[in-house]
Amino acid sequence: LAAMFADGTAPGADVESLWRSARTKSCQTEQISTVETAAQSHTSRDATVQTDQSKDALQDFQQEVQVDYTSLLSFLQRVEDAVIKELNKNWKSRAFDGFEVNWTDQNEAVLCLHTLSYPEAQDQNLQVTSVSWNATGSVVACSYGRLDGGDWSTEKSYVCTWNLDRRGLNPQHPDLVVDVPSSVMCLAFHPSQPALIAGGLFSGELVVWDTSRTEDPVMWRTGMTDDTHTDPVYQVNWLPDAKHRNNSRLLSVSTDGKILVWREERDGRLALAEGFAMVAQQIPRSTWLKKFTGGEAAVGVTSLSFSHFDHRVFIVGVEGGYSLKCSTAAETLALHPTRSSVPLRAPAELAFSPHGGPVYSVSCSPFHRNLFLSCGTDGQVHLHSMLQTQPLISLQLSKKYLFCVRWSPVRPLVFAAASGEGDVYLFDFEKSSQKPAVSIKQAAGECPVYCLEFNIKQTQLLAAGDATGTVKVWQLSSDFTEQGPRELNRLEQLASEITD
Repeated sequence: LAAMFADGTAPGADVESLWRSARTKSCQTEQISTVETAAQSHTSRDATVQTDQSKDALQDFQQEVQVDYTSLLSFLQRVEDAVIKELNKNWKSRAFDGFEVNWTDQNEAVLCLHTLSYPEAQDQNLQVTSVSWNATGSVVACSYGRLDGGDWSTEKSYVCTWNLDRRGLNPQHPDLVVDVPSSVMCLAFHPSQPALIAGGLFSGELVVWDTSRTEDPVMWRTGMTDDTHTDPVYQVNWLPDAKHRNNSRLLSVSTDGKILVWREERDGRLALAEGFAMVAQQIPRSTWLKKFTGGEAAVGVTSLSFSHFDHRVFIVGVEGGYSLKCSTAAETLALHPTRSSVPLRAPAELAFSPHGGPVYSVSCSPFHRNLFLSCGTDGQVHLHSMLQTQPLISLQLSKKYLFCVRWSPVRPLVFAAASGEGDVYLFDFEKSSQKPAVSIKQAAGECPVYCLEFNIKQTQLLAAGDATGTVKVWQLSSDFTEQGPRELNRLEQLASEITD
């Protein structure tokens, strides 16, 4: 049996060995061509020579530096008490509380990520009147219209959206274009349903579009009724419906002096649920309201911002230059001259010291219940406390109009403002209470920037729209997105300052 195994294996071993030996020769020939590795070993030998040289240099240096340790010890003993005293003083000092080293280069504080436009709207010389981010923070929408005068009620305009997370993003080809028969003055995405967006028109109407329906995106609209605004709608806001959690109500403001709340009907109609009117007769007759003698012209509403701490409290800006604290809980009826299907109430409670012209924008602080910002045609931003009529701070940011102001959603001391000179200003009270931290040139030739919005979900993004029909998406550095350790304390200090 052993002999059988011996006879069977010997020939096989011989054949396999011959085959491998033949292949091995060819492999060895290829390896000879890469023998340059030997040259690399010489390089490593050079490194050892350098090491020897560096050791010599170190020895030379050590020979040059000679320390008198006896004298050094004597010196340290003499100054020990004085050094400990100063260290204790520094330890107790509050001079550097909240100080953070800023390693970011100023030029890199803001970066333009996207320049978005719709060529057909630009061909009609339409302007970007409003921008809004959807609930996911991925989609930005803009409305096209005109803000520089003229009767544009019959001018065709557009609402455009871009998904910035889409790989095939084309900055001059929106993902969705909605044709609108009247100039669109303002936009607001639904706070939780990413596809719903509301718009206010020059005609006074409100429309809600579903951007997931490309063929017929209109879901609800007010139509032209006795309840519809008789002036352009300058702001729309979504309100949670306390009675029906799945539904939202829509609030609109207009220079006709009315603030209206709309509910959705099954037939695709927006019906008036409740309303308010800002008319001169109902404004409180306190001593600081004596300037309200201009009648109706003084109370056309241009902007509105709800408190983040009390859902009943809101601030409005009016054409007469005033900001007014208002409440949805107001019960006094407004003697409004126009017809309405529901009684209109007078919400005004307090008027603040006015701007030198119409107020274009107001913004309540997300971090303090009493602070809000306002801006207008006088080029100033006012920081107000709701507890006093005089502004805490007045900042002259522009020689021309300021069209929009917004608090940062993540930095308590940061806000942004859009100017008629084509600039976007980023202000940081932690750095300065008098001048902007960064001034961004949005549009050339001093074309106005009409609107801007921070992205609540992707907090490093800021969108701004201008008179050239362009939306720019700016990426903010960590300077503007990371809250400092004592920032809320500084905000409280600002709020507690008393003006004469």
